[in-house]
Amino acid sequence: MAKSADQGRVGVALIGAGMIARTHVAALSGAQGVARLATIVSRRPERARPLAEYYDGDAPSFSADLSAVAADPSIPVAIVATPPRVRKAVIEELAKAGTHILLEKPVARSPDEALEIVEICEREGVMLGVLFQHRMRAPSLAAARHVASGALGKLGVVEIAVPLWRDQSYYDELGRGTYARDGGGVMITNAIHSIDLALSLTGPVTRVQAMTATSPLHRMEAEDFAVAGLQFASGAVGSFVASTAMFPHRTEVIRLHFENASLKLDKNALEISWRDGRSELEAQDAAHETLSAQAGGRHEWHQAVIEDFIDALRHGRKPMVTGREALISQRLIAAIETSSRTGRPVDLTEEA
Repeated sequence: MAKSADQGRVGVALIGAGMIARTHVAALSGAQGVARLATIVSRRPERARPLAEYYDGDAPSFSADLSAVAADPSIPVAIVATPPRVRKAVIEELAKAGTHILLEKPVARSPDEALEIVEICEREGVMLGVLFQHRMRAPSLAAARHVASGALGKLGVVEIAVPLWRDQSYYDELGRGTYARDGGGVMITNAIHSIDLALSLTGPVTRVQAMTATSPLHRMEAEDFAVAGLQFASGAVGSFVASTAMFPHRTEVIRLHFENASLKLDKNALEISWRDGRSELEAQDAAHETLSAQAGGRHEWHQAVIEDFIDALRHGRKPMVTGREALISQRLIAAIETSSRTGRPVDLTEEA
């Protein structure tokens, strides 16, 4: 039986203490109106203890005992931020104990493994949400409102560009950039955020023609470069390019060209260029943070996803991105890989 979330602060366990854990701890610190960080689970709890300094509340406990946390009725929610290779077993144990799960992207290393995880949670009756925090950026929310309004007209052309830089030390971490640990390279680890955001605005892709490669700038198993031509169910066409070998590091950009206007969407603002000559700048971010290749980003977007997940749990609605919805991005990535490997277009069909 799934655990219930009462109207007080919901107890949350953070599973995993890697690179992104600090962002989650800071996000939970900001979400103390609805959540409390009860415990951090790590194979080496002593190494995770410094994370407590990023939490502005009662200090969490630290544990290596996942079973004890799963069995604790005062902890109805777990944020799972482990590497994809160990995720399925963790989620299965939590779900069987009735713990609702908010999962770091990607759901798993492959679409088939991701579907297994989704079906485990559905079978056990627990909520599964996925942390695609780019949807919570102010420019993203503004873009979604404009697309939903219908005022932009028919979508014609889509551009998705993810020009990132990671130096070799990023991939020197044990297993990073391998299929066994991560399920791939730049697409599933980095660009999946932009893919998810774009598809939430455009609708699904029906065909891809692609090429992927590992550039001479990195020593790694999987790809650090991907390019694809896209055809959408709406009739629109588009392009996708992503790399972690593009210096200097830049922000990802999505451009959507409609009948009546074009949108340029990045992390800092939404620009609207109307066909009648008007130009608008919306949801401009005044923070002007220094762009860093290694930083995990600001915690406010993660905080908004956490707050949405808890609200969804309390009101019996779907979270911002469900596990099943997240399968769409993973299937597109797999189709790009298949097209690159075979040299042929790949058709995608909508699956339940």
